[in-house]
Amino acid sequence: MPFIMSKVSVPVDAAQEVQLKSRLGKAMELLPGLSEKYLLVGFESNCRFWLRGNSEPVAYIEAGVFGNEQHIGYENFSAAVTKIFVDVLNIQPQNVYIKFSDIAAWSVGGMYFDRS
Repeated sequence: MPFIMSKVSVPVDAAQEVQLKSRLGKAMELLPGLSEKYLLVGFESNCRFWLRGNSEPVAYIEAGVFGNEQHIGYENFSAAVTKIFVDVLNIQPQNVYIKFSDIAAWSVGGMYFDRS
């Protein structure tokens, strides 16, 4: 049950959103037992960011993953996600930030899941 929320400082049109969604779903396969089938994705475009004192194209991505406390695949996933935002939105790699959250408990459809 992974979740990816991205906030970017550039506009994102419908075609780019579909590309991002599809490619993020494929990147999810780099993490054990996950795929687009289980992925929830959200996008916010035209966010106002200041980086190094400048307003430049930036992506801030939060990736929440349930049940991967050893962070298996995170390095390859990070590289893939960065490449996606470079390719689709032309955001420079050094301006793509990814925050990982280990999800210990999750609920969907009224069902509760807990790793403890």
